[in-house]
Amino acid sequence: MKNLPKYIDLVFCLAVLPVMMIMFPIERWYHNFQSYIVSLGIWLYCLYFLNRCLTVPFLFKGDKNKAVGIIIILLSLAVTYCFSAVSLYTPKPNIYDEGVVRLFPSVKQYQQAVWSLFMIVEAFSFAVGLFTQTEIQRSRHREVEAQRDRAEIDLYKAQIKPHFMFNTLNSLYGLFLTKNDNALPSLEKFISMMRYIHTTAQLEFVPLAEEADYIRQYVGLQSLRLNGNTHVNLNINIRDSSLKVPPMLIVTFVENCFKHGISTEEESTIDISLSESDGVLYFNTRNRIFPVKRIGEHLGIENCRRRLAISYPDGHRLSITEKNDIFTVELVINLGGS
Repeated sequence: MKNLPKYIDLVFCLAVLPVMMIMFPIERWYHNFQSYIVSLGIWLYCLYFLNRCLTVPFLFKGDKNKAVGIIIILLSLAVTYCFSAVSLYTPKPNIYDEGVVRLFPSVKQYQQAVWSLFMIVEAFSFAVGLFTQTEIQRSRHREVEAQRDRAEIDLYKAQIKPHFMFNTLNSLYGLFLTKNDNALPSLEKFISMMRYIHTTAQLEFVPLAEEADYIRQYVGLQSLRLNGNTHVNLNINIRDSSLKVPPMLIVTFVENCFKHGISTEEESTIDISLSESDGVLYFNTRNRIFPVKRIGEHLGIENCRRRLAISYPDGHRLSITEKNDIFTVELVINLGGS
């Protein structure tokens, strides 16, 4: 599709225009008026590319450029008129024309050929030029949308970082405050995770295996601060580790489990499952809800919704349900096209 206009140019220049010229008695005129026919042919080819490269693009731009395009059209008409105005020969009078009132002066055959070829070149060049400019506009529109989506994703990723750091540092603060033996191992895990965030900050996609390992580290970090009331079941089964996913996407739902699914007084269970089969990722979480209002409570999930819509507009399915104090997330992503 990208090179289609070039192929049309070749077909027109090597086949269409020569055939159209042969349909007129060019051969007879060529022997008698060789320089005229050669000049006319050169002009028609120049006219075609003039319209393709200048006239049509100018007409697609601002008012000043449109005026330039119209001027080029008028100049093209003037040059073609000069070709048609050249007197090559005088046709013999037709005895059958006597007594016939003509509305227009008699037009010579070669003049008809000049204007016919001019109209053919104009129509063909404008059609191809309009097609080309339409494709250019569509390409620019797609590029603008892609840049907007990338900027939007970068914004969401920038919002996730302080959101993650706030929650994790808050947990670390509690461990050090209570002089918990897990405080130092938690800090080491946190440093490793921050290194991963820094490394993937500018990446659009990361290997699924690395994201899964990051989830393991996150669950391990959060588990260090849990008491005996909360049980965490983590199940990860990745067959094709070369598949890629957007960084820091899935872990947001995992973070949500620990933010709302633990209690110091009541029993709770957090189930997290991540698997991949035939290029399709399956992710599920299930946890109880212990209502506690926190800063940025809905920020992470809403960001994930938008990032999924941008990265996989037709390739994902997200279901979030809340029933009987049980919060469930089911996410399916087709990673085949990422």
